[in-house]
Amino acid sequence: MKLMKTLLAATAVLALAAGAAQAKQLVYCSEASPAHFDPGPTTGGNDFDASSRTIYNRLVEFAPGSTDVIPGLAESWDVSEDGTEITFHLRAGAKFHTTEYFTPTRDLNADDVIFSFERQWKEDNAWFAYLDGMSWDYFQGMDMPSFIKEIRKDDDLTVTFVLNEPNAPMVANLAMDFASIMSKEYADKLEADGNMAALSTQPIGTGPFQFVDYQLDTVIRYAAFPDYWDGKQPIDDLIFAITTDPSVRAQRLLAGECDIMPYPAPADIAMLQGDDNLTVMEQEGLNIGYMSYNVTEAPFDDVNVRKALTMAIDKAAIIEAVYQGAGQDAKNLIPPTMWSYDDSIPADVYDPEKAKQMLADAGVTELTTDLWAMPVSRPYNPNAQRIAELIQADWAAVGVTANIVSYEWTEYRTRGKLEDRKGPFQIGWTGDNGDPDNFFATLFSCSAIGVSNYSSWCNEEFEAVIQEAKTTSDPAKRTELYKKAQEIFKADEPAMTLAHSRVFMPMSNKVQNYKMSPLGTHSFVGVDIAE
Repeated sequence: MKLMKTLLAATAVLALAAGAAQAKQLVYCSEASPAHFDPGPTTGGNDFDASSRTIYNRLVEFAPGSTDVIPGLAESWDVSEDGTEITFHLRAGAKFHTTEYFTPTRDLNADDVIFSFERQWKEDNAWFAYLDGMSWDYFQGMDMPSFIKEIRKDDDLTVTFVLNEPNAPMVANLAMDFASIMSKEYADKLEADGNMAALSTQPIGTGPFQFVDYQLDTVIRYAAFPDYWDGKQPIDDLIFAITTDPSVRAQRLLAGECDIMPYPAPADIAMLQGDDNLTVMEQEGLNIGYMSYNVTEAPFDDVNVRKALTMAIDKAAIIEAVYQGAGQDAKNLIPPTMWSYDDSIPADVYDPEKAKQMLADAGVTELTTDLWAMPVSRPYNPNAQRIAELIQADWAAVGVTANIVSYEWTEYRTRGKLEDRKGPFQIGWTGDNGDPDNFFATLFSCSAIGVSNYSSWCNEEFEAVIQEAKTTSDPAKRTELYKKAQEIFKADEPAMTLAHSRVFMPMSNKVQNYKMSPLGTHSFVGVDIAE
């Protein structure tokens, strides 16, 4: 079945290629299907690659290949002396896409900016719950409603974010994917037509590529937007050929069926590096692979049980077997390449005998639990199923029975957020903006419970520290606070921090000007391909 699906995908790509024989095209073998094309309520890197990095822009952007914030739909911005007002001056003449299903009558203005955030913020907004079961994981999980007092339209091309208090990472936060700017005119039309769900399936943005079509779980096709405010892209047609198996992605790259692929299997990297027709880019990842304990579920509500289970895991063996030289032990939530990293935090010790004794002391002599394994390879975890099997064996040695469970990627994350989820949950994170707040607050703040805090962990001391760190722009003070946060996190063990990985990006030698992002996104802005 997998082979048949792959052949069908290849056939679809070739059909698209034949239909655009004279156009310059690039085929990207993406690793998973997007949930949809609205980046506001999604969290997966594959969702962002398919939507925010192709179709949309933000007020500010990250410079290609870095975490530096540069102008986007806002040409410039001013911060008030007290840090509570950020005024953005919008780019005149930024146009929205024209497609078969929508023709805009005006350019971008402040109304679009306000709409893009109020739909995520105000529960009485018609768009707050326009899809069944949706949640605004970033906007709500980062506790943006408590920081933003008002978004004010000063004139058509000027909009001011009024904050309740200074917020050091706010401008960088607005360069993140959830902050993509939508067309209010298009949304108004869909609402009037009673077709609101189309916002997520027939997207309209200002970005470098416009959506053409999507064949479910197979192919997404985009075309360069000729009226893009920063100029038409060198590529005419961008094709995402969805290929979930990393080894199949590698074979398709070698066969010339795709031009670039993410997340090769560690076992395939040497082969890809040895092919003269390919270039394999690499860099340290701004990431963390971890396993969340649901601290509201007995016996995982006992910190000693959590520490014992972590102690029973041979992390070094897992990293060697699964990451194969491309991973390093994670003793903190943030990676060592990030400022404020505390190297004095002790690494986890593998001691199954002590772990067994700690479980017995906690009254846990027979424990059966689910153990969640992601169905897709991610930069922070190349093979969650194999990791689950190794953890399963380690836990069996201390008397713990683990039943491995998994679901399709979007469903996996949705089920993982449920309050009554049973069992430790493998997940991970690639930083969105280069700020420690993006790890600590986004993943483990109290407001992120039910959103991106898969441990349901709310620690008052930790919360106070990370919230204080947001209100000062003094790097030394923020560093001191984030080091304290790392101590609290380690002491309470809401998650087992497994590994930080090195990231590889294989591509055809024909691909030109591609820049790897430390934030783990895949952007084709400025990318060309030799004919």
